[in-house]
Amino acid sequence: MNWEEIVKPLEELKDCSLCPRDCRADRSGDRLGYCQSGIGFSVSSIVAHKGEEPVISGENGICNIFFTNCNLQCVYCQNYQISRNRDFVRENLFNLIDIVCEIEALLDSGLRAVGFVSPSHFIPQMKTIINALSARGRRPVYVFNTNAYDRVETLKALEGTLDVYLPDLKYMDSRLAGEYSDAPRYPEIAGAAIKEMYRQKGAEIKLAGDGTIDEGLIIRHLVLPGEVENSKAVLRFIAEELSTDVHISLMSQYHPTPEVADHPRLNRVLTPEEYDEVLEEFDRLGFYRGWVQQMDSPYNYQPDFSSDRPFSE
Repeated sequence: MNWEEIVKPLEELKDCSLCPRDCRADRSGDRLGYCQSGIGFSVSSIVAHKGEEPVISGENGICNIFFTNCNLQCVYCQNYQISRNRDFVRENLFNLIDIVCEIEALLDSGLRAVGFVSPSHFIPQMKTIINALSARGRRPVYVFNTNAYDRVETLKALEGTLDVYLPDLKYMDSRLAGEYSDAPRYPEIAGAAIKEMYRQKGAEIKLAGDGTIDEGLIIRHLVLPGEVENSKAVLRFIAEELSTDVHISLMSQYHPTPEVADHPRLNRVLTPEEYDEVLEEFDRLGFYRGWVQQMDSPYNYQPDFSSDRPFSE
């Protein structure tokens, strides 16, 4: 693979329609779109992360690449230090060679998977990284860690490139999606995107000999304080539109960031009663695969991206 083939995906950014915002921005110049992201490799951190689901992290962790900015603007985002689009974010404008070298060092330390976190607006950069690793004979497990605000057409074009889809299905309530994430069409868009991921991967996950994932789909859902009915609706959508065989990661880790310290509903952690009610719906619908969290999780998953090591583990 020559250099032109490696960087060819970046041409897509000159008329960007990667995500449902469909800005048609020329990101190679000054006319940026909703995500306020250019054509470069805008990355906050490349780290070994042990805080994902057990089949993702395994014993050694996953090499996670944290892209900056986001095509959603969730007011409660735990990664707010790097995800905001119109304020200063902590980023490093890596060049491709440095990124590949950092990834290879982590792979050589015993990691077997590379995760792209918040990749929806950086898919050409993601594909370029994959191309460069392939040209160097590397073939790790690739994990697409997304907010699910993705175009079906974009996902179809990625079929065969990615091994694991790890979407977060946030809402089935358009009012909440608009108020909390500036995306009132999120339920229909994310629903269609996850249906496409399910078409590609199905409900089964394939594991390697060490118990870490080789291929599959895992759907995450973060239960928000005061929004139990939204969580129940998310579970019903998965059960009715996909399958109760799907692996679900049902998260209780919500913790208010400084950005929502004064918010009337988001300024507290989840109560045990709220989480139990969602778990009861999980069981009632017939789900039997996945992961749940302990009620102390809000205090264990708080990254600090002002540090070179944003995660304490």
